[in-house]
Amino acid sequence: MHEIFLDELKKLNTQFMEMGVFVNDEIDHATRAFVDHDKKRAQAMVDDEEKIPHESLDIQKKALKLMALQQPVATDFRVVISILKATTDLERIGENAISIALETIRVKGNPRIPEVEEIISRMTHNVRHMLIQVLTAYVQDDGKMAKSVAAHDTEIDEDYVKARKLIIDGIENDPSVAVASSSYFVVTRLLERIGDHIVNLAMWVVYKTTGELEELSNPTEGKTI
Repeated sequence: MHEIFLDELKKLNTQFMEMGVFVNDEIDHATRAFVDHDKKRAQAMVDDEEKIPHESLDIQKKALKLMALQQPVATDFRVVISILKATTDLERIGENAISIALETIRVKGNPRIPEVEEIISRMTHNVRHMLIQVLTAYVQDDGKMAKSVAAHDTEIDEDYVKARKLIIDGIENDPSVAVASSSYFVVTRLLERIGDHIVNLAMWVVYKTTGELEELSNPTEGKTI
């Protein structure tokens, strides 16, 4: 019976990882569309926006069914719980990517601020790297790596603060960038939230490996998980 459970759990882990890779690509597609003014790409993402929620729901249903039918021991139970929780955070990250795509469709070809778009590109690169690293930590049951990933969220927060200052300064110096700037505020905030969800993912990796729930965010930032 336990062999059947482990086989089904392996399939579930594979599906979870595939969802994670897809979500990571969606972050890239969304921010590239925004910076490149590519409304066609953004619209394609919006048209397919139900894919991630459907995948998330499918994983959660399978996880709950696995717990109900196989009655896992404590260690296996932690693994299933971590999948349930982590899948929710992946779904939220996907929702944030779709929101960036929607912002691309909304904003018009108004004057832009290149320095802010450079920060958006850097934030995108960093959160995508963090996401891949935390997924790797999940597969390898590496709580130490997960904590290291969570620590990099401070870099995302710092870039978010820098971007906000540049946006405000840009509006003061050139009111014509005000329309684009409203979108900058939204997109940088969404990327900052993605960083927060990755911290959550790291927390579930630690829980999976140790059974302990640890606060991994920086307490000085006043964040909650």
